[in-house]
Amino acid sequence: MNAIAAPGRFLKMSEVVRETSLHRATIYRRIERGEFPKAVCLGGRRVAWREADIERWKTNPEAEQY
Repeated sequence: MNAIAAPGRFLKMSEVVRETSLHRATIYRRIERGEFPKAVCLGGRRVAWREADIERWKTNPEAEQY
């Protein structure tokens, strides 16, 4: 059973891949082109994406530049 994620949650790359059905290389290419939300640095080499940004992108991926 999948729990509903709380607002303000950060997603790891594996979760972003699962949520978007995009390959990680595709995600990074889209970030470079400004077509996908950028990751947030959590310290050291850890990065994550804001769940709200990914949900907004899923709703309308063509709506805005990131």
